[in-house]
Amino acid sequence: MKRSFLSLFCLLLAAPAMAASGELYVYNWSEYLPDSVLRDFTKETGVKVIMSTYDSNEAMYAKVRMMDGKGYDIIVPSTDFVARMRKEGLLLPLDKSRLTNLGNLDPSLMNQLFDPDNVYSVPYMWGSTAIAVNGKNADAVGIVSFADLWKPEFKGKILLPNDMRGVLGMGLKRLGYSLNEADPAKVAEACELLIPLMPGVRVFDSDSPKLALLNNEVLAAVLWNGEAYAASGENPDIRCIYPEEGFSLWADSLCIPKNAANVENAHLFIDYLLRPEVSALICQEMGYSSPNLAAKALLSEEVRGNEIVYPSHETMMRGEFETDLGPAVKAYEECWMRLKTGR
Repeated sequence: MKRSFLSLFCLLLAAPAMAASGELYVYNWSEYLPDSVLRDFTKETGVKVIMSTYDSNEAMYAKVRMMDGKGYDIIVPSTDFVARMRKEGLLLPLDKSRLTNLGNLDPSLMNQLFDPDNVYSVPYMWGSTAIAVNGKNADAVGIVSFADLWKPEFKGKILLPNDMRGVLGMGLKRLGYSLNEADPAKVAEACELLIPLMPGVRVFDSDSPKLALLNNEVLAAVLWNGEAYAASGENPDIRCIYPEEGFSLWADSLCIPKNAANVENAHLFIDYLLRPEVSALICQEMGYSSPNLAAKALLSEEVRGNEIVYPSHETMMRGEFETDLGPAVKAYEECWMRLKTGR
């Protein structure tokens, strides 16, 4: 009888996930997490996941700040917003003793300046912003750079992301500047370059930009690599072009807002997403690059060797990771308002 009690006690200790219950409120990018992952997590843990989505870092930040870090248990900001929210005290330090799968992550993506020692964040996925076109379209097939989008034949036939950094990055790269340019004069110069392009933009879309491309509503779409990957899966003629001037690289991280109500379940969910098989499934379905080295080893060669998902070293040399802009963000925000309102 004593042995049976001890065996049961040890079994309960070995399977803490099974004892979990309650809810988890996740605020994530649109189309960034397979429904099957949520269902499997709930089936294993008993934790019900309530998902809300956003289409820009700015929208997420404004809501979390307005609610003072309440209402959500997990958010997925990009690196520059991790830094911003960390400095403003909007994030909760992580309890790494609960993250048993942390060692699966690529060391080169850890301990970055935006969050030293990953006190507040762990990498979820990383990717790029490029141009996607239909390879069977004679006009679009010649696009090799951002500069091509200014050509008259593309007026009214362009999709841009609803993303301040992504759009301003086009102008900065055309001028040979860094994506993280801090000189307001250079940001203003990029803004003036972008203003004439705005009337030719058919739509700003970060929710599901692949649809406009697949429906032939636009000839060229500036979008995230996962969307290009999904579009190419539906239409093999879709091509992804990494602009000659250079392009944006970014990383999104899992964070817990400072006043989250379900902190234990948040850690449980983060650790679940860091499992190699779960992370591999997310990468396989979403088409974004996984920071999980153990997961990458599980991917099919079709995905691991896909230039859209994992650009070659030569291509990556033209990419630049977005970083925190600090006080310079004001110049970007002022330009973004001008571009979106036409004023």
